[in-house]
Amino acid sequence: MNIKKSIVLRVRVAFLAICLFACAIVYKIVQIQYRDGDKWRKISKERRIHYQPVRATRGNIFSDNESILATSLPFYRVAFDPTVASTELFNGGVDSLAYLLSRFYGDKSEDYYRRKLKNARHAGRRYVRLSSRQINYQDKKMMASWPIFRSGKNKGGVIFEKVEKRFKPFGILAERTIGFINEDKNGAGLEYSFNGDLAGTDGEALFERIAGGNKPIYDGTEVKPLDGYDIKTTIDINLQDVAENALYKALEKTNAEYGCVIMMEVKTGEIKAIANLGKTKGGYIEDYNYAVGNQGRTEPGSTFKLASMMALFEHAKVPLTDTVDTGNGSYRIKNTTMTDAHHGGFGKLTVQQVFEKSSNIGVAKLMEKYFSDNQTAYVNYLRSFGLDQTLGFQMDGEARPYMKSPSDRNWYGTTLTSMAIGYELKISPLQTLAFYNAVANNGVKIQPIIVKEIRKADNVVQSFKTRVLVDKVCSDETLKKLRAMLEGVVEHGTAKNLLNADYKVAGKTGTARKVKNGRYVREYSTSFAGYFPADNPKYSCIVIIDSPKGVNVYGGDVAAPVFKELADKAYARDLAMHKPLMARVVPNKNSLPHTGAGSLDDLTYICNKIGISTHAKTTEEDWVKVEPQSHSRSLNLTPSPVVQGQVPDVKGMTLRDALFILGNQNLRVKVEGAGKRVQKQSLDPGTIINKEKQIIIVLS
Repeated sequence: MNIKKSIVLRVRVAFLAICLFACAIVYKIVQIQYRDGDKWRKISKERRIHYQPVRATRGNIFSDNESILATSLPFYRVAFDPTVASTELFNGGVDSLAYLLSRFYGDKSEDYYRRKLKNARHAGRRYVRLSSRQINYQDKKMMASWPIFRSGKNKGGVIFEKVEKRFKPFGILAERTIGFINEDKNGAGLEYSFNGDLAGTDGEALFERIAGGNKPIYDGTEVKPLDGYDIKTTIDINLQDVAENALYKALEKTNAEYGCVIMMEVKTGEIKAIANLGKTKGGYIEDYNYAVGNQGRTEPGSTFKLASMMALFEHAKVPLTDTVDTGNGSYRIKNTTMTDAHHGGFGKLTVQQVFEKSSNIGVAKLMEKYFSDNQTAYVNYLRSFGLDQTLGFQMDGEARPYMKSPSDRNWYGTTLTSMAIGYELKISPLQTLAFYNAVANNGVKIQPIIVKEIRKADNVVQSFKTRVLVDKVCSDETLKKLRAMLEGVVEHGTAKNLLNADYKVAGKTGTARKVKNGRYVREYSTSFAGYFPADNPKYSCIVIIDSPKGVNVYGGDVAAPVFKELADKAYARDLAMHKPLMARVVPNKNSLPHTGAGSLDDLTYICNKIGISTHAKTTEEDWVKVEPQSHSRSLNLTPSPVVQGQVPDVKGMTLRDALFILGNQNLRVKVEGAGKRVQKQSLDPGTIINKEKQIIIVLS
């Protein structure tokens, strides 16, 4: 009995507690809703309505001829406020609108969109995202004419939210140079380096947080964005295309790891083409700017010998005709052995030949002879050439050159000779090119540029011109020697495959062994740096092909052909570089043309054109013999009839005419000799032609 009363008491107490808790909840609801309602509604509104940035339109990137390399295209997300339209407007157009949405997006049925719109209106939702798919401007214009939507934002409730996308009309051309920038403001290339100019200034506007997203509120307080500036680059689209294609073919052919090409104008420093391709599982893509950045900063190898020879000539005035005994191709320096590429060695070479044949031993012996007692002087020369400094290039990420000094702890007994042939130092391809360009530019070292102007529409906000980095890298006497050696490399040395009759090329090949795990291995970085036309330089260019595979992996075999393809294209399209043709020889009007026989119509036509009189004894025959009449400066045309079944007389005719006539007579013709006209024929004219008869004609 006591247990029963105890249970009942506990139940009653629990019931009473629940009732009191329920009453407290009701009280709190009433308090929040009525007594403190205004306060919480105000806070809710403040949190629901907020300012949000409105992105500025990003500026365009142009090539040197105003072609667009990168631009921003407007796209739109379509949203809808179903509570804005009147009942009559909504009910009258919702079916047609649902049908059009279903047809346009193609992802949901007409019934789905009808229910979505009606349910949102019934629930009082003020923002409905119709699809995650973005539409272009033409689609926006079309959708703005649809039922309900045609009434606009304020009466129809349609919301077109602008979203800009970066578009590159030339696809992947110069992709890494154009670059990118992500939402975290990180990136590469021109997009990143000139982001401050391209990005513009964002505006701001009020947005309301509602179910489904943020709805803009245009109340007059919005701040309009300031669109970004455009930038005009120095890139030549045609040369850029040739550079990338030539580089791609060379990389594929040699299965190399990566490669880069830079071409610039000698006088202006304007970069006309810059290509970078790296190896991936899917082929080669522009994955890194090897031409400028740290990953492309490598030991340059033999292309650096130009700097060593410049230092030598400035220091000791060594004539090009001095000789160096390079021996059998093997030379012991301290505890290392230096070798030449030519098996068995070059023997005794002149200084010019040392450079042309790229003899490591020859350069090393010259350095030992003139700099072993003052190695600091050698390094000081390199520094005076500006080779230890960056160029201040307009794009971010330029690598800093690495160059040792005799005072460094890692300066060894072999460092002088190693540096002289391009080892134990690191430099980027762009920095190497700037040095070669200085030689082409009469010793003036200038800063390469890739952006010419920053513009707002047609107004130039800022223009860029190259600046002089070193007024004169060396004396004119040294320049003369260097140019002779660079031209000799192409005419007699390691780049003879660049020799051509149209224009002269000057340059230097390079083949540097790679370092892996602290040791030099038999993998190479190949290169060619030079300029053209050599007698009046217009362009300088460098090509790097890293780690090519195969038998011929030297700079002249791998990198030089890429240089040639690009140079040929540049020369072909730049008429100012072409040599003037020799004046045409004025014909001697007192002499008669050498003609033996031929077509009557052809000979008459030609003679009339050049002012020679003809006297034809007949106009019925197709073929004639020619008899010059010197006293009257005229030609007598005597008939040479062709009779079917008989051997014709073709002596004096051109090979083309003779073959035509003899072929029509079913004769098998054998041609001997070389010349323009038939001198002899094996069968006499008028001979009866038998079956399968052959005639031999001799040209002279």
